[in-house]
Amino acid sequence: MISKDLSVEFLGVHFENPFLLSSSPVDNCYEMCAKAFDEGWGGVVFKTIGPKHFKINEVSPRFDELTKEGTPFVGFKNMEQIAEHSLEENLHDLRHLKDDYPNKVVIASIMGTNEEDWETLAQLVTEAGADMIEMNLSCPQMTSHEMGSDVGTNPELVKKYCAAVKRGSDLPMMAKMTPNITDMVPAAKASMAGGAVGIATINTVKSVANIDLDRKVGLPIVNGKSSISGFSGKAVKPIALRFLQQLRTAAGLEQLPISGIGGIETWQDAAEFILMGATTLQVTTSVMQYGYRIVEDMKNGLMHYMEDQHVEHLSELIGVANKNIVPAEDLDRDYKVYPKIDWDKCIGCGRCYISCFDGAHQAITWDIKTRRPSIDTSKCVGCHLCNLVCPVGAITTGEVVMKPGTKGNPEDVQIESSRLTHPVQ
Repeated sequence: MISKDLSVEFLGVHFENPFLLSSSPVDNCYEMCAKAFDEGWGGVVFKTIGPKHFKINEVSPRFDELTKEGTPFVGFKNMEQIAEHSLEENLHDLRHLKDDYPNKVVIASIMGTNEEDWETLAQLVTEAGADMIEMNLSCPQMTSHEMGSDVGTNPELVKKYCAAVKRGSDLPMMAKMTPNITDMVPAAKASMAGGAVGIATINTVKSVANIDLDRKVGLPIVNGKSSISGFSGKAVKPIALRFLQQLRTAAGLEQLPISGIGGIETWQDAAEFILMGATTLQVTTSVMQYGYRIVEDMKNGLMHYMEDQHVEHLSELIGVANKNIVPAEDLDRDYKVYPKIDWDKCIGCGRCYISCFDGAHQAITWDIKTRRPSIDTSKCVGCHLCNLVCPVGAITTGEVVMKPGTKGNPEDVQIESSRLTHPVQ
């Protein structure tokens, strides 16, 4: 059995492994967090605690899913707000968790409506024994514009509220950023100026996931109506990775400590976030589908990946991919790669031909008698749409050619065929 060191240091706190429950319905009380710890999670970001005066009144139902053909949970819509338990109950649960699991990391997620709220909440969760604070500046479904993503898009408010939290606590604190913003860097820098020492990102993306075509209303339906709310799950992973890259390559933020969130469902997803600069990994949607035991699959997969990469410590992989993602204008545009068809795998379905003709450059011809496609290199631009639509992975990378008027040796071009090999569906 492979054993690797999955422990990480994040904001001065030791985690036995990087996997955390994100602040969400999956860690809403002591019993849930305790079970997660028993199953092997490294920490929890306890569901966001609000001020005593702010009362939560939830809708029913409150969830929806985005599907793709027969695949459920491609994306997940959540209309739930912050913790509905009383402030006293939440603080009691934090204390209880630290008493019973002293070697696990308990992070208190908090959200206030003004500076006094933020400062008071920070003080209370510190007294309750939390190891760290996460400021929720990003929830997209709050009923008050004084809370959530409406705050997170305002760098001035972000800085002010971060400073308030630092007045109330000396715990390490990270600011949870909203993706409902064009550029996250100003808000992230404002949080650091206010006293944050790390970033958690991304929170959910504002969305309307589905429309009921008969009743002409969004889903889920609440007494004939619906609303815009947060979208998570696998579908938001590309957005999350984009923000990680932009944060980790912004001037002054190159070593920014990040807790990654957004579509982490498998060990491969976890590895991607780590390579893009995340140190800890927060998970919700995968737990909602498969339960807390999914963490064992993610830990084992990550250890096997570390073995393949010949590394002993997970920290060796953090941010390794950032340097390989460059501005579009810096990409090498001097060559193209023709696709190659593996006739032993090709089933003659014609999907590559249809997609190329109707959606690309009409560079695949079709022999109706033999049911075989072929590549017309006089038209092919090397986009590889054909590879992506092939249902059996019969199309991979082929010959590399330099474009007319350019210099260079095709043999020097770094192309990995596996990068463009689409998995069998």
